[in-house]
Amino acid sequence: MYYRSRSGDKSDARFDPARCGGESAATVVREGATLAVGRDVAVAPAVAARALRDTHTWPGWGPAIDAVESDDRFVRAGTTGRVSVGGAWLPFRVTSCHGRRWDWRVAGIPATGHRVDSYAGESGRCRVVVEVPVVAVWYVPVCRRALDRFAALVETRSAERPADADA
Repeated sequence: MYYRSRSGDKSDARFDPARCGGESAATVVREGATLAVGRDVAVAPAVAARALRDTHTWPGWGPAIDAVESDDRFVRAGTTGRVSVGGAWLPFRVTSCHGRRWDWRVAGIPATGHRVDSYAGESGRCRVVVEVPVVAVWYVPVCRRALDRFAALVETRSAERPADADA
């Protein structure tokens, strides 16, 4: 598969998302020094952003995360804590959090970025994106699986909530 970066450059086809762990609704696009792994989700952008920032939901959709400990349930700039990955507890710190976007460092290493993009005129649909550094291309299959699980989680929860419930 060829992808196009934001600058319009064509890839050399060495990265093939089809080989990233089976079928997924997530797509991969190169954006400069990152790979943007994205998936459309049938919920309002605010709903997706809230769930993405909710540390209580991370083990439910993040295949690499077994558990989370943090004083902040919803991440904000400066949030710290630790995540259990494969039985090892690793410290994390959220380095930036603005609106529907946040970035973090895990064990002191810059990790993934997270964002929710909206579609003009479509209040009940958005695109959730995990930004992976190109040097960590091996992590793309995990992100694709995570986004599929995230979509299932938030879409199911949204369908179960009454229309007048708080987002």
